[in-house]
Amino acid sequence: MFGCTGTRPADLGLRNGVLRPCPGTPNCVSSETGTPSKFLVKAFPAPAGAADLTRLAELVAAWPRTAIVVSQPGYMHVEFTSLLMRFVDDVEFRYDAAASVIHVRSASRLGESDLGVNRKRVEALRDKWDPTVDEAVPGR
Repeated sequence: MFGCTGTRPADLGLRNGVLRPCPGTPNCVSSETGTPSKFLVKAFPAPAGAADLTRLAELVAAWPRTAIVVSQPGYMHVEFTSLLMRFVDDVEFRYDAAASVIHVRSASRLGESDLGVNRKRVEALRDKWDPTVDEAVPGR
């Protein structure tokens, strides 16, 4: 197998306290204001505050071919790698205390189209995310 990992973007991270907007290509989605509306996704609810970012990190870490690159208070950068072609997508999360949410930005490193993979991943994470459920509940 050959890899299509690409180079990690140098401009990841927060800019003026927010995630950067999507570049305008259909291989990115974001919940941050300023993102073109066709690339918008909903932020994750975070009623427990910054602790929810830690719980989200645990959920993300359990996914296959996933590496948490940066985990610091209020921010997390994760790399998701596809199974066959080894494409890497950079996914960033930012805790927003004022809105009690975790914002997300997910973008492919290579190409222009991702065939909806970034949106599907964010929605799948949201489907598994329920910050109101106690982790001690059996079957969780």
